[in-house]
Amino acid sequence: MKTTFSRLLPVAVLSLFLSGCVSTYMPNVPNVPMFTQQGELSAGGHITPKGNITFNTAYAVSDHVGVLLNGSMLNSERDKRDFRHNLLEAGGGYFTTFGEKNKRILEVYGGVGGGSSDRTERSTDEQGVLVSERREAKFSKYFVQVNFTSKRKKSWKLFGREFPLNYGTALRASYINMGTHRFNGVPAPEESNIFLEPIFYTRLQLNPSVQLQYTSGSNFGLRNRKALTAGYSVFSLGFVINVGGRNLKK
Repeated sequence: MKTTFSRLLPVAVLSLFLSGCVSTYMPNVPNVPMFTQQGELSAGGHITPKGNITFNTAYAVSDHVGVLLNGSMLNSERDKRDFRHNLLEAGGGYFTTFGEKNKRILEVYGGVGGGSSDRTERSTDEQGVLVSERREAKFSKYFVQVNFTSKRKKSWKLFGREFPLNYGTALRASYINMGTHRFNGVPAPEESNIFLEPIFYTRLQLNPSVQLQYTSGSNFGLRNRKALTAGYSVFSLGFVINVGGRNLKK
């Protein structure tokens, strides 16, 4: 476990540094259900230091096909910035297990979604006059992602008990396209961007169904944009519940 966390620590520090930037789009935590067989159900909730809450659900409709439904929301009011952000997406894809005792899981998903963003920035000019800028946008989202997870390769011993650790990576590519864009109530140029969103996650298994999840990652925009930029990374804590999955023994 020490090796795993030492590898993820630089990513976490970088994520916190990048989270100070400003963007119209705030990524949600990718859905990683870790399916092993038909009938498995996954549900989770995650929260970032910015207060963005993500809810993920998924269901395995067959031994290799799963469907996803994800949502996130943020409502933050501060002295210098108000930010409201909502996102809803759905998708599906393929999953399989492989390797020694089938402890490794590969998942490939794609989907569509949409959301809205309302951000107000406040500052004072040289004369001490309060200046306020408001940017509103509605957008559509298309995404593909690949998840790779290793189940129960290591464990953490605490109070005489062993807590298995599952960890892995997810690489998501998201295309975001504004449908409407207004700056201080006036129509502004609509923007689009392609984001690459690699994340790393570690899950501490409390019991066969409930796991705590730590997620860290980054967000890179492939196009130079003014409002739709890669301003926020993914750094979150949460939980995931999986029921109906195959018992992968050590």
